Parts: sequence; C-alpha cells; structure tokens
Amino acid sequence: MGNDVYYINGPNRTEEYKSGEVRIAETNFPNLYSVTHKLYYPLIIKHKAEWLHKMLLKKHISNILNAIGKKVDLVWSFDISNTMALSAFPEDTLKIYMPVDNPTTKSGIKAADTADLILSVTNEILEQYSQYNTKRVFLNHGVLSDFISDDSVINESHNIKVGLSGNFLRKDIDWHTLTDIITSHKDIEFNFWGAIDARNANLADDFKPNPAIEKVMAMDNVVIHGAVDPFTLAHELKKMDMFLICYDINKDHSKGTNYHKVLEYLATGKVVVSNNITTYSELPGLVEMPVERNNTKLPELFSKVLSQLQAYNSNEKREYRIAYARSHTYQSNINKVAQLLTSAQAS
Repeated sequence: MGNDVYYINGPNRTEEYKSGEVRIAETNFPNLYSVTHKLYYPLIIKHKAEWLHKMLLKKHISNILNAIGKKVDLVWSFDISNTMALSAFPEDTLKIYMPVDNPTTKSGIKAADTADLILSVTNEILEQYSQYNTKRVFLNHGVLSDFISDDSVINESHNIKVGLSGNFLRKDIDWHTLTDIITSHKDIEFNFWGAIDARNANLADDFKPNPAIEKVMAMDNVVIHGAVDPFTLAHELKKMDMFLICYDINKDHSKGTNYHKVLEYLATGKVVVSNNITTYSELPGLVEMPVERNNTKLPELFSKVLSQLQAYNSNEKREYRIAYARSHTYQSNINKVAQLLTSAQAS
C-alpha cells in the first residue's frame, strides 16, 4: 500500500553488536526494512525491576526512531513478552496490539495498556484484555491468495488423498487418535507436509524421540513430504480430497480456539475434518468437527465424511468454503485493519 515498514526485531544479545547499537537493513521487499538492535543495558533488568526497564526502554526506543530518521505514524506489536513495550513509543503514535498467542504472564496483559486498538485471532484471547476500555476486535488469520483454488489442479489418481500440514513435532498432536484413523483406512493415502525430524526443525529444542510418530510415518498409506515453501504447499494442497486436523486441546497452547492452517485448507474448497475448534463452531459448513471438546468421536466423524465425500465436496459447499477463505486473504485483512484505524483515529 506504499507504506514504509520497519520491522523491529527482538533485542540482539550477541557480541557482534555494541551496547545500544542500531542497524537498519533493506530487505528483498520494497519499502520493508529490518531493524536489528542491542539494548544499552542488561535485559535481565526487565525481570528484576520492570519499572526501571520501562524507563530505560524509552531512551532506547528513541534511539531506534532517530536511526530510522522518519516520524513513525503507527506501531503494530505482536510482543506478548512486552519486552519492546508500546508504552515506550511516543504518545502521538497510533498503536495496535495484536496477541496471537495466549498471554501466559502479567507482562502479556500489561502490553496492551497504551494500545489504541487490540486485535486477536481468538475471542478467548481478546476476553483476557477486558479490563481495558480499548476497542477489541477479532481478526482471523490470513491466507496467501496462492492457496485459493482455481480448479487448475485436481487429484488425477483414483485413490482418495487426505492432507495434513504443520509442525509434527508439537507435543499437542493426538497421535493415538491419528493412528486409529490411519490404520482404520488403509486404502486412503495420508499426506504429511511439515517438520517430522527434529534435526531440520526450528521449534524442536526440547524434542524427544516419539515412537508414535515413527509408527505413523512407517505406515504404507502415509506419504511424507517434509517441510516445503508456502507456494509449493499451496499447489500440493489443491490435489487433496479432504483434510484432517487432530490436536489434543488439553495439551494445545491455544486450547483448540483457532489454527492458521484451517484457512489454507478451506481455500481449496475441500472438506476439513478436525477436532473441535471454537472459532469455527459457530460457522456450520466450514469445518466438520465433533461437538465434544475431545476426540473420542473424531474417528467416527472422519469415517462418516469419507463415506459421503462427494456430498461434502459438492460444488455449493466448495464455493462456500473458498468464498470464506477469500474474505480472509492478507490483502482483505489489511483492508479491514485500515478501516479500524480510520475509526480509531476519528475517536
């Protein structure tokens, strides 16, 4: 939209940077710059004396803004750690706070104290900020337009293909139920896209070998694609006949409230079978899920959808799912935020 955007990274803690140093670098995208910086004081102060951190941070933020050399009109923060607190930015700067994960500390709640607008991908997260008079708005995840189906790619084989994507090293995947579903449908091909090997994943620092993963990955009707770029994933998902999401919401950090991948699946138009997701529980026809907040009946539901796959993938239902995904492309979401900002500035 022609804006200059400066992405401020978290504080650098390496010896490569001097205390208080700020570096601004161009990226491969026009008008987008990366800001790398190092605090001029020890970060441990934030945990030992938060009041002092907030005071010192104002000077550090001022140094960053001076390095940028332009007036910053808007700050959009996703920082639930409140390390780069919105309160440290000038009062005349418009401020959006967007927690997309559950705040697990008081800092995550305090992070919204000077926000002009609070956005989140779940109503459950928004409710945790009810103490503020600030306008709170649900804004669903975004989806790349590349995922939107144009029917240019179809499943040319006679085998029904089920797609699953994500980080399969997560501890909240319900491998017991997933194994049950896969072993009960040996004539169905289950395709996995995403990290399955801790050596090639950036979110597996505390990963321990899981026999359940190895068992599933060794099954004859399972195809492992590994991690791929978004554009490859968008192309490959369109070849699927249906999708499966299987998390244990009691272990899930978002408690089964919303998942980014849902929109990528809906964008293909194909039916999605999933554990209960609260965001979509009030939107019938988008995601097929058990009413219960557990997976006891998920295998039964999967079998039911599979037996009536043609009906669940009718043109009418596919168009409905695609239309919903299309209304949540990143461009569409940015337009919604722009309207909200206009409203916030007016008030």
